[in-house]
Amino acid sequence: MSVTETTHPQPPAPPSGGGAKTARSPEYRLARNALQGLREDLFHDAFAYRPLPHRRTDGPFVRRLPGRLRSAAEHLPHAAVGAAALVALGAGALSSGLPGGDVPALLIGLLCALPVLTTLVRPVGAFWLSLAVTPVVALIKSGSSDWPWMPGAFVCHLAVLVVVALRTRPRTAAWMWVLTAAYAFLSDVLFGGSYYYTNSGPMMVTSAFALLVVSVWHIRRTAEQEVTAQQTVTAHERSRRTLLEERTTIARELHDVVAHHMSVVAIQAEAAPYRVENPPPELERAFATIRENAVAALTELRRILGVVRAEDYEAPDAPQPTLADLDALLVNVRDAGLEVEKVTTGAVRELPPGVELSAYRIVQEALSNSLRHAPGAGARVEIGYVLGGLGLRVVNGPAPEPGLVKPSPGAGHGITGMRERVTMLNGEMTAGPTGDGGYEVAVFLPAAAVSDGDGGREGIEAGA
Repeated sequence: MSVTETTHPQPPAPPSGGGAKTARSPEYRLARNALQGLREDLFHDAFAYRPLPHRRTDGPFVRRLPGRLRSAAEHLPHAAVGAAALVALGAGALSSGLPGGDVPALLIGLLCALPVLTTLVRPVGAFWLSLAVTPVVALIKSGSSDWPWMPGAFVCHLAVLVVVALRTRPRTAAWMWVLTAAYAFLSDVLFGGSYYYTNSGPMMVTSAFALLVVSVWHIRRTAEQEVTAQQTVTAHERSRRTLLEERTTIARELHDVVAHHMSVVAIQAEAAPYRVENPPPELERAFATIRENAVAALTELRRILGVVRAEDYEAPDAPQPTLADLDALLVNVRDAGLEVEKVTTGAVRELPPGVELSAYRIVQEALSNSLRHAPGAGARVEIGYVLGGLGLRVVNGPAPEPGLVKPSPGAGHGITGMRERVTMLNGEMTAGPTGDGGYEVAVFLPAAAVSDGDGGREGIEAGA
């Protein structure tokens, strides 16, 4: 007969050694956090210099006061603290007179007023000073029946509690009340037996109500600030949403109006050669150019509308035009009827992409203005690669006598767009009529050349 032993798993042994961390109970963590808060509020840098700030004069009542009264209202908190100090001084001095004049009444009054005045510059230190002054005043006036707070000390400590609570936060007010209760308990236990009456109860009840009112005021003020901040954020989000809705509406209207007509132009330009019997080659090329321009305009319009519709729109990965694509642009413009020549000076070099794109767009807009405002006139595009940048000059001659093609009026947005591009690159631009009746646009774009060494290094680093 065999006996089977059942082995129960043993719990793991607690780690040994002083450096091992053991799990703490929630009560321990709560007490530790509370003591840490006490240290931060009343012990850490307790006598730091924190002057009482002036009162704001932009309130609904103060801002209606005359100039002198408004400036005097800035010092209203200081005046209130001074008045409380005078009350403490009077209460301490008037209640300290003993037969024979043995008790220095003025000294007791000054001791009671000093902590109140200290709240103007060192609020937390004033609380400790008030606790220290209370037994001193009681010892000086040892024949009094009030314990542990003499009348002057009572007023002094209560005023200090209120002022410090107003200048700090509710947690500090709670800790001050707890320490005041601890002092009252120890005073009654150790020294209260020789007195018929102790005023610890009235002090604790009165200070509790006063600190409760101050704490409620603090909480209400914090809640109002949070609500104001939330309303500001909500208003910002609402305006942002309204702006996005307006941009979406504009994009929709642009698409419905412009895109429809451009599509019609492209379709008619493609179908036009088939409606004419044996069309000449020049006519076919003209219609092909019209269709290509319409399709390109539709592509640009969709890209722009995508940007307008949403802020997180991602632009397509198609390469942006550069000065290397300028010849194709000039061919397109010549097919549209503008005689244009191009002159390049200086050593052609690669420039930053932003400069290349802006230069291309400026030339494109200047030639478009020539087509619109001076149909039939010739144009000249000069590109100068100079030290430290790129120079552009687009000039067209005077418009000939009006023929079949009439000049079209403009709104001036083209020149504004060119200036914005130049300003973005910290360049310079002049635009205006020439002496012979034409128009000239001159631009200088500062730019450094893109070295092959840098590009090669970047390629190696990217490959690595």
